[in-house]
Amino acid sequence: MSELLLVRHGETAWSANGRHTGLTDVPLTARGADEALSLAPYFRDRHPALVLTSPLSRAVATAELAGLTGGVPEPDLHEWDYGGYEGITTAEIQRTRPDWSLWTDGVPPGDAAHPGENAAQVGARADRVLDRAAEVLRADKGDVVLVAHGHFLRVLTARYLGLPPEAGRLFLLRTGTVSELSTEHGLPVIAGWNTRP
Repeated sequence: MSELLLVRHGETAWSANGRHTGLTDVPLTARGADEALSLAPYFRDRHPALVLTSPLSRAVATAELAGLTGGVPEPDLHEWDYGGYEGITTAEIQRTRPDWSLWTDGVPPGDAAHPGENAAQVGARADRVLDRAAEVLRADKGDVVLVAHGHFLRVLTARYLGLPPEAGRLFLLRTGTVSELSTEHGLPVIAGWNTRP
């Protein structure tokens, strides 16, 4: 049975220190490259029917280092647009907004390149990606692999399970990991989470 495999990109300097990294194109660190390379054994004997990557270089590089050839950039797979909170840590935000949560409070608009998104907007992008993946999975010709970002993939998981986008807060996702979404008795399930070979 074909599965939907989620790959979070390897570590970046910003992910290592907790900075919100949405549309800023930050490269992998040496550790992030090692994390991506460590995924290659997982994919060595798999032949995905479709590999989609975020257009951001940290996701594209992770796919390549993991041995996922033929990845197709999918604009809807980019990370949450953090608007005015781009590059800022949660601790810094909470100095002026002590109870702030991305999941419930969203982000203020940033500059023209970072207008910001709310959970519903990210959820709408996730739904489009899931629709595209579902077409391939129904044909059962192989897995679909999505190489993208932590918050986006958490929202996508919530939507796959039929939950609101804000429920993505329940699914902590580490860098350089593979997670599996599948079905059991026709119902969506998580078959594996935060796996490292």
